[in-house]
Amino acid sequence: MIDQLQKSIIEYDVESAKKIAEKMVKAGIDPIKAVNEGIAPAAKIVGDKFEKGEYFLPEVLLASEAMKAAVDILLAKSEARARQEIESKRLGKVVIATVKGDIHDIGKTILALLLEVNNFEVYDLGRDVDSMAIIQKANEVNADIIALSALMSTTRGAQKEVIDLLEGMGKRDRFIVMIGGGSVDDEWFRKTRADGWAENAAEAVELAKKLVAERR
Repeated sequence: MIDQLQKSIIEYDVESAKKIAEKMVKAGIDPIKAVNEGIAPAAKIVGDKFEKGEYFLPEVLLASEAMKAAVDILLAKSEARARQEIESKRLGKVVIATVKGDIHDIGKTILALLLEVNNFEVYDLGRDVDSMAIIQKANEVNADIIALSALMSTTRGAQKEVIDLLEGMGKRDRFIVMIGGGSVDDEWFRKTRADGWAENAAEAVELAKKLVAERR
């Protein structure tokens, strides 16, 4: 059943993932074993396939939905100890948004999904999000990372605005701030004083892992 669960996620079959997870619960299979040996390896394979160009946004979206549905079913019937152990495997919490004034969100959406399948807890605020609303959400969920996307050079100033606001509030050191999007380059990254930037979603996932590991 663990192999079947892994296969259902890789093949982005949401309904199959749900049914298999329910069977596993009835069979008394350890949910921690199911996550570690079934879901986690499947998530890595999905991420690798996207990076290689074998999967695109729709496939990653469905695979992420299948993974989350299976985890929810496994956790719902688990003992508190098992739930805590599964949650402890999370690499960190990410609040992600396309900044104020910018309505482009495909790249941001792809990154949010890849972060999820790589075991981050993700809060996707969408597009055209006010800087203070991003900070408030990061405070609310005790985020590790704030990830800011801006496609246009006319909107990227909002990335720096978030960092300036955090500094003014005395909270800059509380969060890792990552930036990205079509308007971002190394020169702009240095001006913003962000903690990191990446040219694409796959690189951003690896950067997030690295920055969280360094912080801890």
